[in-house]
Amino acid sequence: MAWWKAWIEQEGVAVKGSPHFNPDPDAETLYKAMKGIGTNEQAVTDVLTRRSNAQRQQIAKSFKAQFGKDLTETLKSELSGKFERLIVALMYLPYRYEAKELHDAMKGLGTKEGVIIEILASRTKNQLREIMKAYEEDYGSSLEEDIQADTSGYLERILVCLLQGSRDDVSGFVDPGLALQDAQDLYAAGEKIRGTDEMKFITILCTRSATHLMRVFEEYEKIANKSIEDSIKSETQGSLEEAMLTVVKCTRNLHSYFAERLYYAMKGAGTSDGTLIRNIVSRSEIDLNLIKCQFEKMYGKTLSSMIMTPAATTRTPC
Repeated sequence: MAWWKAWIEQEGVAVKGSPHFNPDPDAETLYKAMKGIGTNEQAVTDVLTRRSNAQRQQIAKSFKAQFGKDLTETLKSELSGKFERLIVALMYLPYRYEAKELHDAMKGLGTKEGVIIEILASRTKNQLREIMKAYEEDYGSSLEEDIQADTSGYLERILVCLLQGSRDDVSGFVDPGLALQDAQDLYAAGEKIRGTDEMKFITILCTRSATHLMRVFEEYEKIANKSIEDSIKSETQGSLEEAMLTVVKCTRNLHSYFAERLYYAMKGAGTSDGTLIRNIVSRSEIDLNLIKCQFEKMYGKTLSSMIMTPAATTRTPC
């Protein structure tokens, strides 16, 4: 598990890259690590987990120029299991990696709705735009159309709405009157009536900014005498409930949301490799350090220590 330890204990914005960077010796180190029988996994770890994504792309170019081989394909052929999955994830350009995760979530029998919900509910409009662009370039189809083909009902509607990225508002302006109206509309769409007007919940949750929604949640609790989360739990179920709750969690505290995702990926019998790798890799150059701090506040242990515990070594692939 040393490779997890090296990865998770980076300082600052998790991965800042090497200050005195030269891709050529790094490429040579990787080549030697994979030459002959067996692979020096520690050498691979030491290079790739201590470089930024931009630096890894330069190493890949140098590797091909020096040795005439594609670095990612070479890594795939030399590594295996969860270590291969982590290292290959590091080699993707960020938006292409997230596009791949979405594609894999819809590939084959069954759909991993949780992966789609996680990515769409937690990214900004600009990030979603880049992911959609990468998805179409890599897979030759529209992400929105593939989501529509793979999901249905209100889950399909909330995912498509989230994909539009309409919640972004850098101004931070909140109209108190509109916030109160939204809270009243949510109450009227759920607690006040028999049944639920799901589209009213979807429209407000997916089209209002985070600062606006925070005010809506405050007003809602005054009206309903219960939190918006409790109402969602009582009014919806299944993947739609998960999607709505994820929007609320990301609105309240994005770092808490990711800390929770990582915690439950390791809690209980077995561990979800996919969730663990995806969230650590995708947030490593954004806010992983803040997520680590929040994780320790919420669970009384460091993210690194939990990853390194024996209980976390038995993993499941999802």
